[in-house]
Amino acid sequence: MIKPLSITLAIAAAFPQLAYAEEELARVVVTGSNIRTSQKEGASAVQVLTAKELAATGKATVADILRTISANSGNSYNEQYTGSFSAGTAGLSLRGLGQKNTLILVNGKRVSSYATAQDLQEVFVDLNSLPMAAVQRIEVLKDGASSVYGSDAVAGVVNIILYKEFKGTEVSAQVGSSTEGTGQLERSASLQTGFGSLDEKGWSVVFSLDALKRDKLQQTDVSYLRGSDFRGYANGTLAWTPTNYYGTSDATKQLGGVQGPLQVQNYGDITPGKSGRVLAYNPAEFRTLIPGVERVHTSLRGTLKLNDDTEAYAEGLYGYSWAEQTFGAPLTVGSGLRAWNNARQALDNITVALPAGHPNNPGTTALPFTATLFDLGPRMKQDKVDFYRALTGIKGNWNGWEYDASIARSGSKLKETVQNFVNRYEFEKVLADGSYNFADQSKNSEELRNRLRLSTLRPAESTLTVADFNASKELLELPAGALGFAFGAQWRQEEMNSNTSTAVLSGTELRPAINIIQGKRQVTAAFAEFNVPVLKDLTVNLAGRADKYSDFGSAFSPKASVRYQAAPWLLLRGTVSRGFRAPSLPEITSSTSVSYGSVIDKRDPITPSQARGITNITVANTELSPERSKNLNLGFVVSPSANSSVGVDFYHIRTTGVIDTESTDTILANESTHPEKVVRDAQGRIQTLYRQYANQGERVVSGIDVDLRYKLPKTAYGNVTLTAQLSRVFKYEQPLSNGEPLTNGAGTNYFGSIPKWRGTTSAAWELGQWTANAAWNYVDGYEQTTRPGERVKPFATVDLNLGYRISAATSMNLLLANAFDRKPSWDSSFNFFDYTQGDPRGRFASVKLNHKF
Repeated sequence: MIKPLSITLAIAAAFPQLAYAEEELARVVVTGSNIRTSQKEGASAVQVLTAKELAATGKATVADILRTISANSGNSYNEQYTGSFSAGTAGLSLRGLGQKNTLILVNGKRVSSYATAQDLQEVFVDLNSLPMAAVQRIEVLKDGASSVYGSDAVAGVVNIILYKEFKGTEVSAQVGSSTEGTGQLERSASLQTGFGSLDEKGWSVVFSLDALKRDKLQQTDVSYLRGSDFRGYANGTLAWTPTNYYGTSDATKQLGGVQGPLQVQNYGDITPGKSGRVLAYNPAEFRTLIPGVERVHTSLRGTLKLNDDTEAYAEGLYGYSWAEQTFGAPLTVGSGLRAWNNARQALDNITVALPAGHPNNPGTTALPFTATLFDLGPRMKQDKVDFYRALTGIKGNWNGWEYDASIARSGSKLKETVQNFVNRYEFEKVLADGSYNFADQSKNSEELRNRLRLSTLRPAESTLTVADFNASKELLELPAGALGFAFGAQWRQEEMNSNTSTAVLSGTELRPAINIIQGKRQVTAAFAEFNVPVLKDLTVNLAGRADKYSDFGSAFSPKASVRYQAAPWLLLRGTVSRGFRAPSLPEITSSTSVSYGSVIDKRDPITPSQARGITNITVANTELSPERSKNLNLGFVVSPSANSSVGVDFYHIRTTGVIDTESTDTILANESTHPEKVVRDAQGRIQTLYRQYANQGERVVSGIDVDLRYKLPKTAYGNVTLTAQLSRVFKYEQPLSNGEPLTNGAGTNYFGSIPKWRGTTSAAWELGQWTANAAWNYVDGYEQTTRPGERVKPFATVDLNLGYRISAATSMNLLLANAFDRKPSWDSSFNFFDYTQGDPRGRFASVKLNHKF
């Protein structure tokens, strides 16, 4: 970490004296409180990204901006996570605690979660469904705020604030391409316009629209990945997929010969420990790294002044998102092939054996085999998402009370279409009658292929209905200042209806993945907050919130914070709070999930030391309790001058009753007492593991955030502003398995990759018609836990943005993301790179034009 530390020292050295400039600040509500204050820095650490700073990044989406902040420690995903039930989406995971523990607000109000759950249990807000053009600023509260906002704010809150008023019209267009391989083209455009004025006309209307289209990036488009040959990396292999062989003890006995993408390879190059030769194919042409997307977002807000003390407002958000990807290679049929039996809520085993007399079976008995049905084509997926929020409210002053009341309805609706899956019943027919040639698929007719091909539709929808009210007032004047008070109430209804296709429910689709969630609940809450000036420079804030859930019971979240202006240049602050995360609807309501993974089973009679593919069936648990958390935050801000500040904040979050399923190691260790959780085939090999959500161990997370800002004195060479946000994770402790002691995963990938350091430092320069911004983004390395002694290297990129104002109304920017074309770091646990930390696109160059009317 030489560079972040050197920047820290450089900024500190630039403070020649401790001089503080007093400023008149308007009274505003800051994220994390309901009480208006004129304090520039509060008791809680809030990172504010202004419109100017957002523009300087050059990024076209809310997700791309938020995912670069240093507090995004790990366990957050974007559209690179193509294997999930929520392809094409993006979320945020403050402190690495998961997207379900980070609350996303728009204008201080809730929006609907994504239509279905990610990784079976993660309920989150899809950042790709939110508008970019309408954003005025983003506030990131980095401590727990369950006492103000409720359940899902354990790790922090992101409040995306849109323009309430806008003068004139502004349009922009941007086009760019990656410079890696064949390149990935991206086009975006935006419109922002506003009418009226609250002060002058008593009304205002703001409308925005933004659109983005990006081409699909395949693994074959990236030069260093297209061969899937990683033998030059630590513990890397030839990442090809073996297939098309007879299922005998000699797996190198080939079914037919080289055809389509199949080639003969050394089996040991693909799977260490294997011997002989095997038919295999390169999966790169069937792997999408980043989906092709089309998105349109609109935002409309109107405000009407009813009188001097009252205004009514209405707001509409709509987002359309379409994502297209290659879901995977054509289906491979062989041992472990199954279909869903809805009556039994279990999987039926499908026999894959060539009957005696089959043209591909030279023997006189049924012959098990494995084959990939290449002639059916790759499996494809398209996800179409419609997101909306309609909100209306009234706010104003009444007898000294400032109040805000609103009602809202928000939703996310998914239609997922897949092609080239395989029809179970047609497969069983062609297997029995010998009409399909597995050894030479070029001889199969198109009519026969179409009988086997299966296209399906998976629908899902999530809705949120909310009624909010809050009011605040200065109750009385104390010797040190006014006693502030706020209170409020909220009612909301959350509903998720995530289905699977009729082909899955009827048992027609082979090797189905299922994520069925059907749940609804109501939540009522009441909250109160006091802001108590104890001394002139010492303020104590006390807050509490009581939530009642219809499906598990009640929870209370108190919070106390202290703000002490120890000197004009020194602020000390701290908060202590209790929080909770309610069980998500997939965890506690009617839900069933089928997913696929791998396991090393010491009892496996054939490969006891090698990973074997298995099926997981996961079900909900109506007896769950919420996760409970205790949060501690301590920090200080040093402001030697009005143009400089250094903030350091320590956080510590202890969570008990963490909701998860039992680990594979625990299930296998207790197989003798719970044999119903493990299903083995006739040979004794694992086929299926049954899992259920439960409140299990605890988790302890701690670290620090550093925020540095310095604006150099203006010179003839222009204005220069330096900023840096650095985060260091000290602890990320969880048990590796149930009942075991806590293990620290900071700087490892025990619990998803959690780098110890993340940071973004930037330098902004302005001179006349020119502007420039350089940002250095750093992700620390981490230990590879499945390969002791192997360390994933740090990853750093530089983004450049050079702007020129052509006229008073028109400007142009040239942008280079990852200007030095750095490749993401190799991680052998993926036999690839970790897509939660890296980006395969390499250098991305674009040009942007902006015009104001």
